[in-house]
Amino acid sequence: MTATTSTAVVDALREALPGLVDTEPGTLAACTADRSGHHSAGAPLAAVGARTIEDVQTVCRLASEFRTPVVTRGAGTGLAGGSIAGPGEIVLSLMAMDRILEVSAQNRLAVVQPGIINGDLNRALAGHGLWWAPDPASKDISTVGGNIAMNAGGLLCAKYGVTREAVLALKVVLSDGTLLSVGHRTVKGVTGYDVCALMIGSEGTLGIVVEATLKLQPLVAGQISTVGGFFDGVEAAAAASSAITASGLVPAIMELMDGRAVAAVERYAGGPVLGGAGAYLLVQCDGPAAAETAERVAELARAAGARVETTTDPAESDRLVGLRRNAFPALEALGTLLVEDMAVPRDQLANAFAAIRRIEEKYGVLIPTCCHAGDGNLHPLFVYDGDEVPDVVWEAAGEMFRTALDLGGTLTGEHGIGLLKRRWLKDELGEEQYVLQRRIKALFDPLGILNPGKMFVPEA
Repeated sequence: MTATTSTAVVDALREALPGLVDTEPGTLAACTADRSGHHSAGAPLAAVGARTIEDVQTVCRLASEFRTPVVTRGAGTGLAGGSIAGPGEIVLSLMAMDRILEVSAQNRLAVVQPGIINGDLNRALAGHGLWWAPDPASKDISTVGGNIAMNAGGLLCAKYGVTREAVLALKVVLSDGTLLSVGHRTVKGVTGYDVCALMIGSEGTLGIVVEATLKLQPLVAGQISTVGGFFDGVEAAAAASSAITASGLVPAIMELMDGRAVAAVERYAGGPVLGGAGAYLLVQCDGPAAAETAERVAELARAAGARVETTTDPAESDRLVGLRRNAFPALEALGTLLVEDMAVPRDQLANAFAAIRRIEEKYGVLIPTCCHAGDGNLHPLFVYDGDEVPDVVWEAAGEMFRTALDLGGTLTGEHGIGLLKRRWLKDELGEEQYVLQRRIKALFDPLGILNPGKMFVPEA
């Protein structure tokens, strides 16, 4: 893009959207990175703070006219580099579009704008006796629109599903400014292709979500029962989690931390809060049968060699869950982190942990690992020094991803592809599906201006 074109598109945006276009260096610098730790080579052209659907349409129309890329951004909490913007690009911020437009208890749905914070939404819904199930670790800082764009997961996925299972319909602006309504307000709806599902997890590459109709759950009744299992080693803990799944029990939360993560949490807490365990298995049960489910979980954990704590006390439950939620800040104290994300079939968890240990030893890289054991989603965290990911870390990550695929798994369970994993996408999809997905991208975005370079390696 020439300097003349850059000036012209920013001038056109200012004229069409007075007061909404920001070119301050600090604002633009903040858009060059997200929580993945990665950053672009330089600042974008401008950041537009949209307040209405019409604002988004205007940005897309002008971007199409000037052939200028658009990177949609919410809170910037992603871990795959999906909202990072660089030179020659327009940042489209949806943070100001943060209203709840409707709550229907009769239909168990809410209509919201994309900029609302996940945790704020659930605090508002509680007064209606309802909640939205997606529960990413970033729920108090991440937006619903970002959850939808990345098909976010979290601690409660094993029982309540990922974001795709909690969205009924969307309003989406396409790259040329066209407003599209996809999905259904009804519980059932099988008319035509499921374009709504296609948009969820498309990482801003097909369209821009400007409104969402969400499927809600009634607040869970009864006591919550929490089980903490403390194991000598992670393979035994992984085997226990697989046994819990195989038994037919469906906990709300089942989380696993290996010994390195446990040690980091204990250092962070300033004491042996996990008893120096070689692994920590957290299981929380809700609903009318919570106590009985927790009792059976405790039996299975003990049979696998665990020391077990069980509680129905809310404060103690919060403490046990908090030990898992503190893993990320505790591990940040060890150095710079590359937070990775892969998933395997649940009966392969022990093999996945064993493979991570082998890779750690082979490459000499520290890889503490946490896991959503209820759905087989692992988060290996590569620890290194400095601002740039060393080549040896990428080599180790590549072998880890290939191992996940060999175990019947996937490159990402919830973080998305973004910039970080695009080089391995074809390994999972295969040549034919990879080409088909690029054709889908071209159909929705023929000029290639929506979040370019994300998901797919740019063509030469």
